Amino acid sequence: MARRSTSLAGWEPHFLSLLRIVSGLLLLQHGAQKILGFPPGGGGQGINLSTLAGWSGPIELVGGVLMVLGLFSRPTAFILSGFTAVAYWMVHAPQNPYPINNGGELAALYCFVFLYLVFAGPGPWSLDSALRGGRR
Repeated sequence: MARRSTSLAGWEPHFLSLLRIVSGLLLLQHGAQKILGFPPGGGGQGINLSTLAGWSGPIELVGGVLMVLGLFSRPTAFILSGFTAVAYWMVHAPQNPYPINNGGELAALYCFVFLYLVFAGPGPWSLDSALRGGRR
């Protein structure tokens, strides 16, 4: 059994990259839908930077793209973790104390995934890694 877990552990850095890429793709959909109206179904709101909610689309879109590329990964993950924490506490938590009832599970999960990426780094499949010569 130890042999199997050792061989799986070798894949850990690559799955770290995969976690970052998939999280970025999922987040950027929120921004694309708000700003570009794509994918259809959520109604494009455009950009209104005069409100706090108006900043969510650009943060999600740009932050999601940076996470997918693995560029400026740690600072981007830090900003996104804070952004999703604020989204949870300002939008979801006032509705109900339980995430399952207030619709905030996704915001809470994003918060901790991005917080993990602040400490774990982008993984080997990233522009950050390529620019540093393969080092995390």
